[in-house]
Amino acid sequence: MELIEAEDVTEFQRILRSNRLIRADFSLSATDTTDPKTDEVPGLQGELTVRRKSTGQIKQYLISDSTSWLDLFRKDLMRGAFFSDDCLPNRCIANAGRLAARGQRREK
Repeated sequence: MELIEAEDVTEFQRILRSNRLIRADFSLSATDTTDPKTDEVPGLQGELTVRRKSTGQIKQYLISDSTSWLDLFRKDLMRGAFFSDDCLPNRCIANAGRLAARGQRREK
């Protein structure tokens, strides 16, 4: 069992695409923090660092059987994380439309 399963990476890519973000602009780094000395058989635990390369923005998420880092990542994106201040998700889309409309008017 891996800290980050293949299905999680696939879902991460879907989340990025749905927010018009590029996978190559992000890095994932997981650290296993499971205590190897325990007598119990716990699930894997760890920390995941998500970094957007173009902006240097970093967020860390706990990984365990009881948390979903993907849900937390999705919520962070909805709150504007990993977007520059002048380009929050809804504003970027709206601005792109306005810029395109201006360009079409100038061409006429």
